[in-house]
Amino acid sequence: MSNSQHSDSGVDVLESDSPSKVNMHQGDEASSAQTDQTHFGFKQVATEQKATMVADVFHSVAAKYDVMNDLMSMGIHRLWKRFTLDCSGARSGHKVLDLAGGTGDLAAKFSKIVGENGKVILADINNAMLTVGRDKLRNMGVVGNIDYVQANAEMLPFPDNTFDIITIAFGLRNVTDKDKALASMYRVLKPGGRLLVLEFSKPSSEMLSKVYDLYSFHLLPKMGQLVANDSESYQYLAESIRMHPDQETLKGMMDKVGFEQTNFYNLTGGIVALHRGYKF
Repeated sequence: MSNSQHSDSGVDVLESDSPSKVNMHQGDEASSAQTDQTHFGFKQVATEQKATMVADVFHSVAAKYDVMNDLMSMGIHRLWKRFTLDCSGARSGHKVLDLAGGTGDLAAKFSKIVGENGKVILADINNAMLTVGRDKLRNMGVVGNIDYVQANAEMLPFPDNTFDIITIAFGLRNVTDKDKALASMYRVLKPGGRLLVLEFSKPSSEMLSKVYDLYSFHLLPKMGQLVANDSESYQYLAESIRMHPDQETLKGMMDKVGFEQTNFYNLTGGIVALHRGYKF
C-alpha cells in the first residue's frame, strides 16, 4: 500500500504508481445536482451525465492519444504548445498547474523550466489519461518536481493563490460548466499569475472553415477507426469543437470571472486559439 504525502500545493498526493484522487469538492463548494441539459457534441444530454460521457471518450482514446495527435494535426500541435510555453513567462521556482494535462507534453517542458525549486502539478479528471501521462513522463526521466492529481476543473482542490501559471490545453471544451471552471482557475492563481487556454476555435476565413469541416467530419472519424478502432470518439471531437465558444466569446467569459488584460492569438488561421489572462 502506498503512503501519502502533502505537496507544496496543499493537496494530498500519493507516493505510488497510482495518480492521486482528490476530493472533487475540496476548495470550491459543490453545487447542487442539476436537472437541466447541456451538449455532448451535437447531442443534448442531462448535465450530470456529461462528465461521465466525456470520461468514456478519453478512456477509449488514452492509449493512442499521442499518435492520434500527431496524425490529426500533422505534428503542428507541438508548435501550438511551444507558443503556449513562450507566452507563459515560466521561470525557475514557479508553481505551474497543467490542467487537463493529458499525456504531459506541457508538464514535461514546464518541469525543466521551473527546476528543482519549482513545482508542476499535472492534473486531469480522467484517470486513464493521467496514468498514461505519468508513465510517459517517468520513462522520459521527468521526476522530482512534478505531482499527478486527478481533479475536476470546476472544483479545483487547491488553496487560493497557489499557482503562478495555469495552462489548459485542448481540455476546456470538454468541461460541462466552463464559467465555473474559469472562476475556479482564477481563485487558485496567485495575484500576478496568468492563465493560458489553448483550444480549438473558429477559423478566421470561410474557405478555411469549409475545408476544416470536410476534414473534421469525414476524415477524422475514419482516421480514428483505422488507428484507434474508435470512430465515435473522434466524431465527438469534431462536434465538441464546433460547440465550443468562439474567440471573442471565450475572451468575454474570462473577463467576466475577473481576468484582466485578456487577449487571444489565432494560430493556424484560427483553427486553434491561445487565450491569455492575468489575475491582479
